[in-house]
Amino acid sequence: MTEPVVRAVGLAKGFGRGPARVTVFEDLSCEFHEGDVAAIVGPSGSGKSTLLHLLGGIDVPDAGVIELGGTRLFELDPKRRAAFRNGSIGFVFQFHHLLAEFTAVENVSLPLRLAGEGRRLSEETAREMLGRVGLSQQADRRPSEMSGGELSRAAVARALIRRPRIVLADEPTGNLDRSNADEVLSLLTELARERGAAVVLVTHDPVIARRCDKIFHLREGVLEKVDVREV
Repeated sequence: MTEPVVRAVGLAKGFGRGPARVTVFEDLSCEFHEGDVAAIVGPSGSGKSTLLHLLGGIDVPDAGVIELGGTRLFELDPKRRAAFRNGSIGFVFQFHHLLAEFTAVENVSLPLRLAGEGRRLSEETAREMLGRVGLSQQADRRPSEMSGGELSRAAVARALIRRPRIVLADEPTGNLDRSNADEVLSLLTELARERGAAVVLVTHDPVIARRCDKIFHLREGVLEKVDVREV
């Protein structure tokens, strides 16, 4: 088997101090490979989003190691980690986090601009990506002028524009009806596989989970692979 895109070993994370401290997990390990489309399911409060934030270098573990393409995320200083994250990790969030004052093309081009690419080339590439997700006609609209499904597709375009090694999606279809949810998942997985990325998504939707290649259940600090029939 090929080397994993991302590997986490011995992760520990908790919040608070003293008697009020809440332990999310103490010794969690996992790995994901190129082409994987994996769902993480589990009860609310079990740490699914926390795990995603750790894998993406947004939050810092109390203990453990996370390697992405052989690079140990938390051996990088915060500035280098942010630059590495921008180039290697794509994020899709339930509430999109598109900037309200920017158009769709400006939002999607932002990762390229942050990497130092010029505005013209960045926006040309962004328009191509928006075309791939069926949003050519919405490229110059602001988020307030777009539907929920359109916002989700724009978020997918932004997540994939720099050809990341892994895409982390936190309830990416949580606010969508069934038709739009299925369409967004299809776009996300198709484009990610085309670009050689792994996809790890958190979901409460069993239909979405069953469409993934692998399903992991997180409960009481334990992450274990489960059969699709158990979801």
